[in-house]
Amino acid sequence: DSPVHFLEHLKNKAGQYNGFNIIVGDMTNLYWYSNKGPGIIALERGVFGLSNHLLDTPWPKVLRAKQMLLDLLSSDGLPPDEAFFNLLSDQTKPQDSELPDTGVGLEWERILSPIFISSPVYGTRSSTLIFVDTRGNVRFVEKTHDPGAPPPTVREFQFTLDSGS
Repeated sequence: DSPVHFLEHLKNKAGQYNGFNIIVGDMTNLYWYSNKGPGIIALERGVFGLSNHLLDTPWPKVLRAKQMLLDLLSSDGLPPDEAFFNLLSDQTKPQDSELPDTGVGLEWERILSPIFISSPVYGTRSSTLIFVDTRGNVRFVEKTHDPGAPPPTVREFQFTLDSGS
């Protein structure tokens, strides 16, 4: 199945789920869909930000993460994994005046405002890097954060995409 066909099928069942975002693609095209958004969107080449709202919602953490990623990618060669994980571990909190009003109250807006969320009752549990080269070789690296058992666990998987995908 093509990515669009998959998303069309999902779209028909989207009302069965709470709000979600999904990005799917093949070696030539990438698409975003949210059951709270405008429909299936083809993504052009570029850098996008996705948090717990729609694609590229200009929340401070989304804008910060995009800028940090652009800075990382501006250097020659691919930065080491740890540079990307440092970005995903950023706990910078914006000023209260910059916070969105998502309806959860100021205290929760503060808790949810960094890229990496850390609180006793809610937080980031995994950070994932996915690299795909032009030959379809995939490297998937995931860091799992267990607040009761530091340091994080890192797992890596490598595989090649089927040429028909």
